[in-house]
Amino acid sequence: MERVTLRIPKQQIDEVEQLVETGEFPNRSEAIRSAVREMINEQGDGRPERAGKRTWAKV
Repeated sequence: MERVTLRIPKQQIDEVEQLVETGEFPNRSEAIRSAVREMINEQGDGRPERAGKRTWAKV
């Protein structure tokens, strides 16, 4: 695995920490890896009506 450094707003990190604390994920890294997998799967689902739309992006 490669290491990647990210800058993420504190509010989002706090939300990820809550997912870890409630046991949904074992740690931050796994939560973020899961989010990346989900984003990639959504983008590659082949549905033309979603082409070019980043519905996964939350600011």
